Amino acid sequence: MISMLVTGGCGFIGSNFVHYVLEHEPDIHVINLDALTYAGNLANLADVANHPRYRFVHGDITDRDIVRTAMQGVHSVIHFAAESHVDRSILDSGPFIRTNVLGTQVLLDAARAAGVERFVHVSTDEVYGSLGPSGYFTEETPLAPNSPYAASKAASDLLVRSYVHTFHFPALITRCSNNYGPYQFPEKLIPLFISNLLRNEPVPVYGDGQNVRDWIHVRDHCAGILTVWKRGRVGEIYNLGGRSERTNLQLTHALLEALGKPKSLIRYVPDRPGHDRRYAIDCSKSERELGWHPAIAFEDGLRQTIDWYKSHADWIAAIRTGEYLQYYQRQYGSLVHDAS
Repeated sequence: MISMLVTGGCGFIGSNFVHYVLEHEPDIHVINLDALTYAGNLANLADVANHPRYRFVHGDITDRDIVRTAMQGVHSVIHFAAESHVDRSILDSGPFIRTNVLGTQVLLDAARAAGVERFVHVSTDEVYGSLGPSGYFTEETPLAPNSPYAASKAASDLLVRSYVHTFHFPALITRCSNNYGPYQFPEKLIPLFISNLLRNEPVPVYGDGQNVRDWIHVRDHCAGILTVWKRGRVGEIYNLGGRSERTNLQLTHALLEALGKPKSLIRYVPDRPGHDRRYAIDCSKSERELGWHPAIAFEDGLRQTIDWYKSHADWIAAIRTGEYLQYYQRQYGSLVHDAS
């Protein structure tokens, strides 16, 4: 039995990964280390809380003692734990530097001391910056982060790289495009818009709505991470994309149509500072070298995601309170004009 430490396993991608591993890998025991910040939700893993191959550890990745204890006997680390919302990083970058940079350094040191044999650092395409109307991010694209969030992730990527080079540390890096699917905290575009539209509330579209993102279903992403863990080469970077570009406005219209809601619910809000225009990932290296391919068509995945949120109204209601509402009002309180 292999012991795998998953950091941030109560978050969106982390919880989906824990489910995926327990479903597909009978020889892996998962230890989930999570600080349970606003986006970490024990309810995401309530159905596996008593699973014989799962254990939860409450702790912050910046706490050296907790990390050192959690790392004992661990074969592999899959590192998801991060502050991940661009808008929040613009409001206050401090938590992003602390968790994403310092937390990664604490994990790396503890993993080295424990003799961990495999360390997968999960990153983002946002470290590459912004694309024009053509071209794709490859693993060779220079880093050019444009938000405090992206800068903190680029810094953590470089820390991992330095440990591979300096200490021959057995780490790999994955960089993904925008994820969607079940258990995503409703500050991100798709769950925010679905939860608003289910309540017949307006949806905030930044700027002209023409910013482009590549979308990957979280299950495809989880499969890619597990494939990198199994077959990837130490020191390498692997892009994981969905080959599914959409403008934010196209995505908004798709959600309105799927939910039978009018376009009058669109509200254009002032663009956020430094909003990157386009992301698009070239994932051919992962496909060619590892045999991984995104398998869930965007239209199918979006329909499944909508159905999940429809059937989990209690999950949404439990989140849309307190701090979340304060953040939402601060971020989108001044909705400027209706869509025609």
